[in-house]
Parts: sequence; C-alpha cells; structure tokens
Amino acid sequence: MNSLMQNALGADWDKLPPALQAHYRLGKTIDNGHMDIEYPRFMQPYLSVLHLMGALIDRGGQQVPTVVEKTVVGERQHWRRTITYPDGNAVFFNSFWVSADGNQMIEYVNPVLGLQMAVHVEDGKLHYQGVRFVVKLGRLLLPIPEWMVLGHTTIVEEAVDETHFAMDFRLTHPLFGQLFRYAGRFEATTT
Repeated sequence: MNSLMQNALGADWDKLPPALQAHYRLGKTIDNGHMDIEYPRFMQPYLSVLHLMGALIDRGGQQVPTVVEKTVVGERQHWRRTITYPDGNAVFFNSFWVSADGNQMIEYVNPVLGLQMAVHVEDGKLHYQGVRFVVKLGRLLLPIPEWMVLGHTTIVEEAVDETHFAMDFRLTHPLFGQLFRYAGRFEATTT
C-alpha cells in the first residue's frame, strides 16, 4: 500500500530525496522542528476567524517549536500540528488529506472546507500549487477560485540532508500580495 503522496506523484516519488520520502511515508510519522510564521497586521481578525474554523495559525513568531504528527485512517491522512510558543501557549492546526484527481490532493481543515492542490517534483524539490478552495456538501464539491478568498497557495519542500527538510508555505493574493507565510526546518522520523 502506498501513501497519498506516493500515489499522487506516481513515478516521480522516486525523485524525492530520503528526507522527503520519510516525511510522506505510509504509517505514523512525526516531524520535529521550528517555524517562522508571518502575516500583515491587517490579517489578524481574518486569521482569528479562520482559525476558529480550523484553518491556519493566528499567531506569528520566529523559530517557534513545532511538532507535526501524521497518521492514516482509511483513505485519509490526518495531520496534527502543535506550535508551542515561548510563553507556553500552544496553537493547534489539524487537518486531513484525501486523494483527488491525478496528482492532486485536498486538505480539509474541517469536514466542509478544503484546499485542492497539485503536486510535482522539480530538481529534487516537492512543489505544491493551489488549484482551488472547495466546500464539501455531502457528495457535492463546490469550487471556490483562489483569488476570491486568500489567494494562490504555493508550498516548496526540499531536503537539507538525509533526515531533515525545509518547507515554505505562502498565500499570495493578486491584489493584496503575500497574506500569510509559514516556513521552517524539520526532522522526519517514523514510529
């Protein structure tokens, strides 16, 4: 049985360095690292509302300790992100991923709201491109163009060495520029 990412990438899976394969392998994995989280001040009210709905992180910071736990249940890969700030407060960002068409996946931040993304490997780096946001109502999947919400999503992940990788997630709106970014370096481990 393959992981969701392995299925989405097909033959390109073999082009991923060991650190990224470990990050996306089937079964339970844990990534430990630190993230920088940044966004313009005017985004705070929007991010607070989005976070209540399960999306994104509504607190900035530099080199914030972060643990990402991934497990597979049936056809879903569950992600549990714990970001622990120096004051001891933790912010959680949980989601689940499902396969979509071809090289695409949907990350749901709750049972209704999701982000559909396409993945490919280029020069040993894993690239995600946002396709659209979606609203799931029963069997119906309603598309929402990226520009109508937060803008275009990009993620780039690259191996640093055999077990560490760096990631960079950005939301860039065509009118308002970069609205959100988190980036960090992690060590991928399996349990």
